[in-house]
Amino acid sequence: MVANIGSLDRTVRFVLGAVLLAAPFVPPAAAALANLGAWRYAVAAVGAVLILTALLRVCPAYSLFGIRTCEIGRS
Repeated sequence: MVANIGSLDRTVRFVLGAVLLAAPFVPPAAAALANLGAWRYAVAAVGAVLILTALLRVCPAYSLFGIRTCEIGRS
């Protein structure tokens, strides 16, 4: 797999992923998400996917659409 996520994209994905992953379990945010029911776990799943793509530096959606946010020549 060829890396297609640049450093800024990777940082944003990791931070946003950590926030979304933790949100359903932190008391103030959990209270706000409580009326979403089981969907709050979907929020956590999206966070986990963002963290995973940040760690692997590969986004399947980017590959599908031919998008690269990293510099050419880096892998």
